[in-house]
Amino acid sequence: MDDRGGGSFVAVRRISQSLERGNVYDSSSSAWLGRGLSCVCVQGRDGASRPSFDLTPAQEECLQRLQNRMEVAYDTSIPQHQEALKGLWKLSFPEEELHAIVSEQWKEMGWQGKDPSTDFRGGGFISLENLLYFAKRFPKSFQDLLRKQVGDRSVWEYPFAVAGINITFMLIQMLGLEAVKPPSIVGETFLRFLSVNESAFDILYCIAFKLMDHQWLSMRASYMEFNTVMKSTRRQLEREIMVEDITYIEDMPSYSLLLSQ
Repeated sequence: MDDRGGGSFVAVRRISQSLERGNVYDSSSSAWLGRGLSCVCVQGRDGASRPSFDLTPAQEECLQRLQNRMEVAYDTSIPQHQEALKGLWKLSFPEEELHAIVSEQWKEMGWQGKDPSTDFRGGGFISLENLLYFAKRFPKSFQDLLRKQVGDRSVWEYPFAVAGINITFMLIQMLGLEAVKPPSIVGETFLRFLSVNESAFDILYCIAFKLMDHQWLSMRASYMEFNTVMKSTRRQLEREIMVEDITYIEDMPSYSLLLSQ
């Protein structure tokens, strides 16, 4: 049995097969992504709407650059995209050579099938960028989550890569990043972090992934409870973003999870 990418490789395969049949775990806060499906995350009560506010020129520029990233689809015909995907494999499994860009090996990482590009149809290139950033900036935390090396793991673990795409979706919707300007105070506050550090979204992604796994272990969850874990993760992120006197994304309390040994 191979434990990479999900505690129990057999369990991951069964989850992936369920997703391939078009199943999706639906809730008001998060959803597993099946092939060709869009995430159904919606703004929850925790990020309640507020009266319109004005963005500073710096915030407008940072938001536009982030939105430009969000609009880029993963394209197998673009050499840079293929190289980025190969780079993710090398960072994930440096001891194992990738035999082909389309390979059964990808299932070891928790992709739905042998071609990750079909999963990126839902998340876009930014979801690959998020994973790459995580692997480069916090390699130990990345490997701990990928290989499920921390805590008393469930027999039925979440597929690592598919969970990563869900987290990208959750953050985009939680922060209202597809709007001209965020519709909630949570999104407005995040833009302050972004205007100070343009990597704030990628760092928040890493925080969210590590926090999600921390919640997963705390709740002794299995894959059928993934939505419950994602809801809990989102609520905690919203609370931390709104903590007073925080200037930098690294000031969020859960950032420390990325640094723990």
